[in-house]
Amino acid sequence: MSVLRVGNASGFYGDRFTAWREMLDGGELDVLTGDYLAELTMLILGRDRMRDPSLGYAKTFLRQAEGVLGTALERGVTLVTNAGGLNPAGLADAIRSLGDRLGLQVRVGYVEGDAIQRPDALTANAYLGAFGIAACLDAGADVVVTGRVTDASLAVGPAIARFGWTRDDLDALAGATVAGHLIECGAQVTGGNFSFFTELPDGGHRPGFPIAELHPDGSSVLTKHSGTGGAVTVETVTAQLLYEVGGPDYLGPDVVTRLDTVRLEQEGPDRVRVSGVRGTPPPDTLKVGVNNLGGFRNAMTFVLCGLDIPAKAALVRGQIEESVGAEGLEFTLARTDHPDTGDTEAASALLHVHLRDGDKSRAGRAFSAAAVELALASYPGCTLTTLPGDATPYGVFTAGTIAQDEVEHVAVLPSGERVPVPPPVVTATPAEAPAREVTAVPAPAATRRGPLGELVGARSGDKGGDANLGVWARTDATWPWLRDWLTVERLAELLPETAALTVERYELPNLRAVNFVIRGLLGQGVAASTRFDPQAKALGELLRSRVVDLPTEVPA
Repeated sequence: MSVLRVGNASGFYGDRFTAWREMLDGGELDVLTGDYLAELTMLILGRDRMRDPSLGYAKTFLRQAEGVLGTALERGVTLVTNAGGLNPAGLADAIRSLGDRLGLQVRVGYVEGDAIQRPDALTANAYLGAFGIAACLDAGADVVVTGRVTDASLAVGPAIARFGWTRDDLDALAGATVAGHLIECGAQVTGGNFSFFTELPDGGHRPGFPIAELHPDGSSVLTKHSGTGGAVTVETVTAQLLYEVGGPDYLGPDVVTRLDTVRLEQEGPDRVRVSGVRGTPPPDTLKVGVNNLGGFRNAMTFVLCGLDIPAKAALVRGQIEESVGAEGLEFTLARTDHPDTGDTEAASALLHVHLRDGDKSRAGRAFSAAAVELALASYPGCTLTTLPGDATPYGVFTAGTIAQDEVEHVAVLPSGERVPVPPPVVTATPAEAPAREVTAVPAPAATRRGPLGELVGARSGDKGGDANLGVWARTDATWPWLRDWLTVERLAELLPETAALTVERYELPNLRAVNFVIRGLLGQGVAASTRFDPQAKALGELLRSRVVDLPTEVPA
């Protein structure tokens, strides 16, 4: 067959439970994938494994599979998932047991070798590529379970198996990597979390899950099942393409994908063609994600109403510091208050007080009780939105690398045979893509004040302690203005928290987009972050809400 239809039914651990059934019943598919492994998920699975060594995989997938495994086998749809997490062999065994209980003969393969020995770490895993998945499929697997592979590999592996690609087929691998990246986050490419959700046919109410129709040359068409919500447009695809990426070189274990070569074209209703993607040899290293237990954390939130908000916050700060000491405390005053309003909530600000410490007792009741004790002995109108509680452990995520030939990538076939997956022979060190900066251009002759989001869309996200912020122009006419106007300096003016950080700026003209990588915005990663928006998911919408001088010659 000349087309491989790869659907996705999960973008994270906790995604729509019924999506597997919806995708299988909604139309034709060859492969159905499920992505469960965010950086935070690995920490969660690591804690599960500490309590019970037989765990470490996404248990939700097993419950989902119970309702769809028979249908998938009957219709010849292969299931591929990274729900194996830290224990792919354990999940593979559980699926076989499930098949026996359901009276089904299911051939299960799995991929392992991503676990890296780091004695001081809770979890340490290399991001493997797609060739182990392909080996399991070549051996006739009905279900393939992996641990930590790159998210896109879930789609690339089936394409390798279907089309017979080798490691030399770099452009095809790169094209499939783009397709895999586009569908890996589920409904985000079909209108989920979309800047212009009000323009979607169903107003963004219940977007369907995506399908990538892959072709032998690596090109694809992004679509969804007929009758499902959301939409597949050049803009929804652009939004997902900009999600959690850096410069034009998108590094992977099998290929470096040149994002600046991607071309998008609306082929028809809910059909976007992705073509022109070029690939270069992969690096000789793999990314390694490491989770460590960082200590314990707790938080209490005070409501400050009416007048003298800064003075009230200062009083609380002094009292808390006197009670438990200043070390590890963090105070964030959210000025949500409005002057001269008759509504208590609208007149109130929120003071969030966080404490992180290696000592569980200090971060626990000693801290939360100290906050509660201020209820009758602090600022006028003192009240809290949180109850006293114990501290909880938090994790710290760091990223590193390991040589590809130091990792024992193994495909365990349905027969039980263990097949080593050799690393790529040809590798290259990607050149550092210059983060091009532009000099601020003079303001246009005629401007009007308005939110930046009238002219641009945005998508933002997290990568460890860094954040990315992709911004795209809605029209060809807007692109030259956006390209020249949105500099790193202007970003610092609009988003002051980025001003003191290292910010890299990249242009993707084919997408009419600029992408910013903001180093260190999220500190030690989402599990340790005390930001109101710990994963920077809302950063793009914050930028779009800023009122700026828009050129009048560019229509909204």
